[in-house]
Amino acid sequence: MSFPQASFIIIDDSRLDCFISEKIIRNSGQFESVRSFTEASKALEFISDTPLTTDCRKTIILLDIQMPVMNGFDFAEAFEQLTADRKACYVIFMVSSSTNESDRIRIGNYPSIRQLYKKPLNKEIITELLDMVMAE
Repeated sequence: MSFPQASFIIIDDSRLDCFISEKIIRNSGQFESVRSFTEASKALEFISDTPLTTDCRKTIILLDIQMPVMNGFDFAEAFEQLTADRKACYVIFMVSSSTNESDRIRIGNYPSIRQLYKKPLNKEIITELLDMVMAE
C-alpha cells in the first residue's frame, strides 16, 4: 500500500533505538522528515516552538515510556496541556521494550496516545501506524 509522505518524531533516550527506528522509517520510503530526540523535554520544546500552519499534516510521534528525567507519561501529560490546534498536528504511539498491562491501561488517560507497541519497531509496525494515521 502506498501512503502520502509522513513526518516522524522519535523520542527515546537510547541513541541505538533512535538509530534503528530512523533506519526502519527511512527504508519504508514513506516519510517526509524524521527527527530524533534523546530527551523528551527537548522534543516538547521543539513541538511547542514549531510554527503552526493552517493545513498541518499529522506528525507521528514514537514515544518511549522508560526515560530518565522526563519519561513518556510525563511527556504525554505536558503534551495534553498544549493548545488543541497544536495537538491536532500530532499523533502519539508509545513504544516500550516491555508491554506492561498497567502501561496499556494508563495510556487510556491520554487522548493523544493511540497505541502501545513493543520494541523493537519493524516495517510492519510502521506500515500499520501509517495506515491508521493516514486513513483519518
